[in-house]
Formats: sequence, C-alpha cells, structure tokens
Amino acid sequence: MRSPQCETDGVSTSPGRTGPVSAARRRDVIDALRRGAVPESGLDLLATGLDRFEQALDAELEAVASGASVFKAVRGEYGSGKTFFTRWLGERAKRRRFAVAEIQISENETPLHKLETVYRRLTERLTTPGFPPSALRPVVDAWSYALEEDALAAGASEEELPDEVERLMTARLAEVSRHAPSFAIALRGYRAALAAGDEVTASAVMAWLGGQPHVAAAARKAAGVRGDLDHFGALGFLQGLLTVLQDSGHAGLFVVLDEVETLQRVRSDARDKALNALRQLIDEVHSGRFPGLYLLITGTPAFYDGQQGVQRLAPLAQRLATDFTTDPRFDNPRAVQLRLSGFTLDSLIGLGLTIRDLYASGSSNPDRVTSVADETYIGDLAKAVGGALGGKVGVAPRLFLKKLVGDVLDRIDQFEDFDPRKHYALTVNAAELSEVEGNAAAATSADDIALDLP
Repeated sequence: MRSPQCETDGVSTSPGRTGPVSAARRRDVIDALRRGAVPESGLDLLATGLDRFEQALDAELEAVASGASVFKAVRGEYGSGKTFFTRWLGERAKRRRFAVAEIQISENETPLHKLETVYRRLTERLTTPGFPPSALRPVVDAWSYALEEDALAAGASEEELPDEVERLMTARLAEVSRHAPSFAIALRGYRAALAAGDEVTASAVMAWLGGQPHVAAAARKAAGVRGDLDHFGALGFLQGLLTVLQDSGHAGLFVVLDEVETLQRVRSDARDKALNALRQLIDEVHSGRFPGLYLLITGTPAFYDGQQGVQRLAPLAQRLATDFTTDPRFDNPRAVQLRLSGFTLDSLIGLGLTIRDLYASGSSNPDRVTSVADETYIGDLAKAVGGALGGKVGVAPRLFLKKLVGDVLDRIDQFEDFDPRKHYALTVNAAELSEVEGNAAAATSADDIALDLP
C-alpha cells in the first residue's frame, strides 16, 4: 500500500506524482470533488490513463506554439471523462503560455452555425495563465504595452512614440486587415479612447471587439466601426485575436467546443448549417489561416457515426474518418479523432487511491486516513457506487469521488472513532445525480420487466 508524505511548509508530494503539491492547489482539487465538480485546475493530480496521449498532444501544442494550427476531435460516451480530458489538456496548454477558452455548444445559447456567437462566447470565456475570464481586455492592454516597448526599443522618443506605435500596429495587423479591417480600426479606436481618458467609450469598443451586440452607436462612431459582428466577420476577428495574443507574449490559443453532439437535437436546417460551419472551421484550420490555434471538439460516438451527426455531411465525415476497429490499446493519438474508453473498476479504484493519498497528504493524521480507507475499502466503495448506477462503472467517477471525499475521508479526518465499515452505508439520492447518472441508476434489464402474457 502506498503511503503519503506529510505536508511541509504548505507543500506536499502526492504519491505517484512528481513535484510538490501546494496546500492551495490540493485544497482546490479536494473542494471541487467534494461538490461533485470537475476541478478547474490541478487535473494532472487526477489524470488516470491519459499518459498514452501525452507525448503526441504535447508535440501538437509545441507545433502550434511554433506557428502551426491543429484540429482535434474527442469521442466518448456520456460520463467517459471528456470534460476532464479537455480541461487537463487546457492546463497543459496554459503551462506553455497558451490562452484557453472552453465553449459549451447549445441550440439556444451558442448555436454552432452562428460563428459570431461562438466568437462572442470565446472572448467571454477567454482565460490566460495570469487572468480569469474574460481576459480579453488584459490581453489587448498587454499587446498595446508590448507595441510601446518595441517602439521604445527601436529608438523612438516620447514624442515619436504614438506615430511609431501606429506604424507597428499597421504592420502587424496587415494580414488581419485584409480579412477584418474593422478589427484593426476598433483597436485604434480603443487606444484613442484610453489616451483621451474616455473609459466609457473604451469599454464599449472593447465589448464590440469581443463580438457583443448592441454596442452604443456613439461608441462605434467614435471608433470608426459600424454594425455588429456577423457570421463571416467572426473568422476575421479570430485571426485578429490570435495576432494580438501572440504579440502580447502568448504561445497560442487553445479552444474547446464542448458537447457538439447537441447538434443532433436541433432542427434539420440548423443542423445542416452547423455541420457545414464545422467543416468550414476544419478547412480553415488546415489551410493555415489560424496560426497559433489549437481547436478541439468533443462529442459522443453517436454524433460521429450516426446519420443525424457527422455522417449527414459527407465532406465532414471524410475529414473526421478514423479507424477504431482495433484494440483501444493501439489507438493512434496523432489521429484526428481520439477515443476515450471511460473507467473500468480497476481504474476507478486506482483513481480513488490517488485521491485518498492526496487527501491524506494534507491531513493532520495521514496514517489514519490511509489505514482506515485502505485499498480494500476503496474497492468496495467503488463497486457499491457502480452497482447503484446499474453496474455502469464508466459513469461512476464523479459520484464515487464525491462520496469518497465528502462522506468518507472528511469523517475519517475529523472523527477519531469513525469507521466507514461500521458507521457508513452508501446512500444515493436521485436529486444528487446528473442526468446520465440518473438514467444509469434507473436502467433495468428486460428480465426485470413483468409482462402480462396470455
């Protein structure tokens, strides 16, 4: 049995992981699991079975940081860990100085066939290693500062600085201006408003740059732009954002379009437009239009393989075609699609032990935590949670970790006489289940259904 090392000066080493784990980082992970949520950070501490992807994905991130662009599709059933996977990869991207944005595709809030809405959600969810969402304005401010620093480094005097910054801005946005001239114009309008001390106009222009509709006409007029962003202008604005990110010191932009399978439930005309928009995005990425962009989508196998999804548009199906007929052990992580197989009982137990050790490393009595919640007990709890969900272990991780942390480890840590084998019985309330977990819990086999036969 693995035994954790105790915390020293707020830092501990989690068994099976390399490097120190700060008390704050450990607390954020444990608190999220206690709530039944995917942690926003520290996912490398929980990664189980993802090491087979690391080398190929890290190489792709490095290529994007060098000016390439990558499109990737992730497939997995509900509960297979797609959200965890994308956030884990997003963390790896942030460590390489990428900006990151995670966008939930939905018919009402973010329809994929309206790229102007997708771009708006991207800027709203934009985060960087130094700033939470929305990081758009800090990124633009950093870019403006970088232009001034470059101008001064080139020998410009204080009097020459505005003209030299304008020259640099024009040169660096030359390619963007060919496709989205209003993006460059708005950046100049934003700088002019700041220089004049007009914060109201500056904020309004920044909202317009982020794709927000209904920006005050006076602010748009002051910046020299018209109307709202449309579907066709969104791709040009994305080019502009990539340029600004790279010039302000970021390696690139990692974007996740999550739950793309929702397209299967929209009207057929909207679905066809959305599938074509996805095909267009893939082609633009592969054409080299977006250097510095890593675009990733997630969906269920039914979306990729079914007639209401990707297969509905032959050109899109061709671009995403990947062979999954072999043993999952031999899946190619360099392929356009990645397959997440979900948890087995063994991997669920392994994850439980990892969390137990991480928890114990911050406990005042780590030996008691690891001895009471030993490997046998964690295995029994994993089986019990899986059984409560109709034996579908693949959808059990969230609920299992929530029960392990909140119902078992917290009590072991706080009550010296608590023994989960004597004092705890697993209870699962329908109100605490997600839709997928609830469906699994409610599932019954045909043999369980009573039929009135003549």
